[in-house]
Formats: sequence, C-alpha cells, structure tokens
Amino acid sequence: MKGKIALVTGANGGLGTYVTQALLDAGATVIGLSRKIEPSEFNSPNFTALAAELSTAEESKTGMDSVVSRFGRLDILVHTVGGFAGGQHLAETDDATFERMFEVNLYTTFYILRAAIPVMRKTGNGRIVAIGSRAAMDPGAGVGAYSASKSAMVSLIRTVAQENKDVGITANVILPGTMDTPANRKAMPKSDFSKWVRPAAVASLITWLVSDAGKDVDGAVIPVYGSEV
Repeated sequence: MKGKIALVTGANGGLGTYVTQALLDAGATVIGLSRKIEPSEFNSPNFTALAAELSTAEESKTGMDSVVSRFGRLDILVHTVGGFAGGQHLAETDDATFERMFEVNLYTTFYILRAAIPVMRKTGNGRIVAIGSRAAMDPGAGVGAYSASKSAMVSLIRTVAQENKDVGITANVILPGTMDTPANRKAMPKSDFSKWVRPAAVASLITWLVSDAGKDVDGAVIPVYGSEV
C-alpha cells in the first residue's frame, strides 16, 4: 500500500487504533481523525494526526479539505466512528436517545461520505469501508434506536457502492459482533471475552478489503461475529 493515502475516522478508538496501525504496517500514509488525537500516538513518519469533528457537514468538509490541501487526494476511507445506547424497549426510548444514535452512527457517516466521495472520484479506484454492527441485521430487544441507525448506515454504504462503480470505487461494510475492547470489558465484566471479536482480526480484514486484492468485493455486508454465533 505504499503511496496510498488513507483516512481513518475514530483512529485512536478501540478498533480504530488497530486499523490505523495495520494500515501503517502495510505501508500506507495514514491520517488519523478523532476529536482528540496527537501525532505521538502512533510511532510512524507516515502518520498524521487530524483533530476534527464529524458531527456536522461543515466540520466534515473542513476535515476533508485539510486532507486534500496536504496530500492532494484520498485513496482509502475507513469509518469507525460510532456510538451505542441501549437498555430500553422502543416504547420507552426517548427522543434524545433515538436522535443521538442517528447523529453518531448515520449522520457522521453521511457527512464524511459526502465530503470524501468527490475527492475520491477524481482519481478513481478508491476504497471505502465502514464499521456497522451485528445489530444492523440481527436486532435484539432494548437496542431499537441503535439497530435502526446501524441498519440505515448499511443501506447508505451499499448505495455508495452502486453509485460509484463507474470510477472503480468500492464500498463495503463490516458487521462485528461484540468487540473485545477495554470499554466493552469494563461494561460487561462477567462476559466470556474469548467469544468476542478481536479488533486485530477486523483490522486485518479491512486491510485486505482496501488493498488491490480486495478490489472485486463491492457492496458487501460482511458479518464478523466471533464465537457468539
């Protein structure tokens, strides 16, 4: 992947850290975007920290403009930003929770895609991968708002795949089960962590999807459930 310019959103998060490092190890130049991020978080001359928000269209465009002004193009976008809220049945879910799930899981995806796609279309052969959730296809009780937002995100990514085939841009979405991250271990300390999805495994899959080897995979919704099948 030498010479490729990659943008990873949520680059220092539970999964984003692994994705960023995997792409750096593969030889890509990586811009790591997060609300708070420092260049020292990744020990590589090919890493650039970009402290930015994705919560509005303007902020996403500003972040993308920063990428273009420095690197001239974008070859790879990996979108790992997301959030979770649950515990209430749909009839008990308040408006604020429902809206927050769509803001963090769907709107951020829409904003960064809208900013990135025109840039990628100029060069073609772009790669887009977004992180969804098993709940997008397999909803459960108490996570209605979260499931709905992730399901809508899947639809968005598949639409992008259809709309950009003409220039060779691929767009795929990965649906992990419970990820073995520090935050999830803290939230569910009595769980069997061995059954959870390893972030390194997802990062490896992403690296393959955005490489030349993955060019024929487009519009795919890929389940990665670990042992909790």
